[in-house]
Amino acid sequence: MSDGNGFQGHAGTGSPNGHVRLSTEGLPAWLDPVVRAAGTLQPTQLSRFLPPESGAGRQSAVLILFGEGAHGPELLLMERSSSLRSHAGQPSFPGGSLDPEDGDPLTDGPLRAALREAEEETGLDPRGVQLFGVLPKLFIPVSDFVVTPVLGWWRTPTPVGVVDPAETARVFTVPVSDLTDPGNRATTVHPSGHRGPAFLVESALVWGFTAGVIDRILHFAGWERPWDRTKQVPLDWRA
Repeated sequence: MSDGNGFQGHAGTGSPNGHVRLSTEGLPAWLDPVVRAAGTLQPTQLSRFLPPESGAGRQSAVLILFGEGAHGPELLLMERSSSLRSHAGQPSFPGGSLDPEDGDPLTDGPLRAALREAEEETGLDPRGVQLFGVLPKLFIPVSDFVVTPVLGWWRTPTPVGVVDPAETARVFTVPVSDLTDPGNRATTVHPSGHRGPAFLVESALVWGFTAGVIDRILHFAGWERPWDRTKQVPLDWRA
């Protein structure tokens, strides 16, 4: 079975050191719109920041992990340590740069990297995660990251939390219903003039790359609700 991204999907449970594959088998029905979107989305539908044609950039991956919590469908997020060089203090998906042992960046390397980084940053047990899709690679100019967003279903939830305070300040989940709540949505305005979507959830301002990807998933999954795009949150130059 091909998922439309060039991967063969059989065993869906991930192991950073083993062979990692994609599978849509047995997913909850509410994830169907995300599965469909993952198979059809083009890079320009997600972001105007696309990887350099030269192939330059730091290959990386993030894990967009959907679970089922006390308040329904939810996403796993973390807050990066304020001491980090890149994107310090920002809420984000678990993830980071590909290591040589992750394998080929063009095949299953990003899958393995997303699981490995999630385990290192949040203590997530990758054996309980079913990877089911990959979104087009995107680019974060400020840090030179070429990012592969990897979609996962938290089939067997396990405890998560801060593993290394030098990397992670907080690990938390956000109900999808909070992300779609118009009252929790806003537009960030950077002094440079750049504007982007944001979410005010779980005592955090989710913005930048992470908010942009969440915004597009909500939109193309048909979960987005009308919200006030004139509601602004200013950022400072350090952001």
